[in-house]
Amino acid sequence: MEKMTYRDAGVDIDAGNRSVSMIKDAVRATYRPEVIGDLGGFGGLFALNTKAYQDPVLVSGTDGVGTKLRLAFLLNKHDTIGQDAVAMCVNDILVQGAEPLFFLDYLAVGKLDPAQVAEVVTGVANACKESGCALIGGETAEMAGFYPIGEYDIAGFAVGVAERSKLIAPSHVNVGDVLLGLPSSGVHSNGYSLVRKIIFEHKGCSGNEYMEELGRTIGEELLIPTRLYPRVCLPLIRDFDIHGMVHITGGGFYENIPRALPDHMGAEVNGGAWEMPTIFRLLQEWGNVDWTEMYRTFNMGIGMILIVSPKEAARVESHLQNMGEAVYRIGHVTEGAHDVVIKGGVFDA
Repeated sequence: MEKMTYRDAGVDIDAGNRSVSMIKDAVRATYRPEVIGDLGGFGGLFALNTKAYQDPVLVSGTDGVGTKLRLAFLLNKHDTIGQDAVAMCVNDILVQGAEPLFFLDYLAVGKLDPAQVAEVVTGVANACKESGCALIGGETAEMAGFYPIGEYDIAGFAVGVAERSKLIAPSHVNVGDVLLGLPSSGVHSNGYSLVRKIIFEHKGCSGNEYMEELGRTIGEELLIPTRLYPRVCLPLIRDFDIHGMVHITGGGFYENIPRALPDHMGAEVNGGAWEMPTIFRLLQEWGNVDWTEMYRTFNMGIGMILIVSPKEAARVESHLQNMGEAVYRIGHVTEGAHDVVIKGGVFDA
């Protein structure tokens, strides 16, 4: 009887070892002084510098990339997906006032392709470095017969720290507070089930069509990675009185803004306060999507919202503008129903 190996069953341990060797330098480049040890342990070690905080609180978040992965498979482009995985986690913990400390990723593949894995994980490492957090571990699982060859799923989780006195919570928000919007980099990583239905099913696109309005192919536009906000926002949390923050993810404006508000407060948003990126206009037009549905599904060009007092707003705006960052006054906090009203822009057209 012929001897069988794990490789015969579809799992190549040697390929896994090669992929690890290809990502070591990128991973080590993310290390902070608090990291202990190196790759290869059963767990990542991180020594929290408790002397730097009076009353530290750990904040954690986990997420994946979702069906945006389908575009990466279709276009065989995997260098941006890692940033999406990191951004969805670090941006979430950021809105509670936390500095990201470390990140771990989980990558499950149908058949391990070391070059593909290195491309994805290098994207994770670069995003961690940009966010100031260390990539201290992860798992690459080769699951033969579970995922199709060439396809994978990726998820991760981030752990951050905040001074208890600087934690951002709905209880800090007041009626009349100003909403300051920071631009997104594009569609980010939400709403891609609708995106794919519009682009690939309804329009019949392949992803390689050049769009004059976008200045790139539709596939390139849709694979622009989620923006990382820690470098911009952490100094604001440290130096200003930030009452609230909102990461515009799944659920868009209508679902995410109320998460940062007390139950007896809502928000009024001026939809004409910023220029909507072209991709959202095209999606709405091609899919004949109701504008309310658009703002309930996508970020519409605003990826992060800061909630500050009217007195603080001008100082925050000035700080951001001096950093070369765009910022828009997009609305204010209202008394009453715990919901969002959007006026102006396409709603008044």
